[in-house]
Amino acid sequence: MASVFETHYQDEDAARQHLEAIRWPDGPVCPHCGVIGEAYKLEPKAEGKTHVRKGVYKCAACREQFTVTVGTIFEDSKIPLHKWLLAVHLMCSSKKGIGAHQLMRNLGIGSYRTAWFMAHRIRWALGQEPMASKLSGIVEVDEAYIGGKSRKPWPWRGRMGRPHPRSEKAQVVSLVERNGEVRSHHVQRITGEGIKPIVDEMVERGTHLMTDSASTSQLEKYGWKRSKVDHHKKEYARREDGLVISTNTVEGYFSILKRGINGIYHHVGKAYLDQYLREFDYRYNVRKMDDGDRFRLAVRKTGGKRLAFRAPKSTPQN
Repeated sequence: MASVFETHYQDEDAARQHLEAIRWPDGPVCPHCGVIGEAYKLEPKAEGKTHVRKGVYKCAACREQFTVTVGTIFEDSKIPLHKWLLAVHLMCSSKKGIGAHQLMRNLGIGSYRTAWFMAHRIRWALGQEPMASKLSGIVEVDEAYIGGKSRKPWPWRGRMGRPHPRSEKAQVVSLVERNGEVRSHHVQRITGEGIKPIVDEMVERGTHLMTDSASTSQLEKYGWKRSKVDHHKKEYARREDGLVISTNTVEGYFSILKRGINGIYHHVGKAYLDQYLREFDYRYNVRKMDDGDRFRLAVRKTGGKRLAFRAPKSTPQN
């Protein structure tokens, strides 16, 4: 089990060697041509005048130079690599997340924006791969509403035209395979037609869906096998032919998500909600791993995700 007192979280050289061991278990991999094990480390010569940075390799096949951070979220960052690795560890080991202010203090970074940017880059890396296997077996589908109460006074809205209390909240649909993984999506409006493309993409045909009596009820007309519980009648679980019909698994996931949003992050803008869902989905999907394995898997996911995270033109929220 990894600890924040490990050497690679405090020393730059140790951090680089640790990252190389995780990303290159079979030898250096050239990010330019993809050749494995044909690169050699450049070392400064005693009589030479050319300065060589630590950790620079040269590929014998394409003759290009590279380091272990090329093609990852760590590339071209002025933040020391050991602080990046510690940030990944803290985000993976905190069950309900860690706020940017707390991350700033733990890492000794003087800028809140820097810590906020790091956290979002890590969330981007933790996202599920597009071609990941579909959910199967028994899959529970449910929706949740993320956000607090509106700050607008009721008289301003008019007595006859008051909107639904949930109308300004962000809407999330999650699909949880029993004893398996979760896939969460931020949607503009929860309807049967809006949920259908998500279910078609993420769930194998023939899967047994478990839902409540809300908008997901329309899935039946699209050919999905579905069983439901009626929460309006205070029905939360029942047994049919030896099978438990309930949405308790996905409700358990929502309890972690809401406690993290309300208790740790306090406020999440709709523009960033998908990023936070990536984070919570990842931790749930690897919940059976210890902190060390969870960290190593997260580091391996940082490769090939060099796209810069561009925030909307607004004040960043935690």
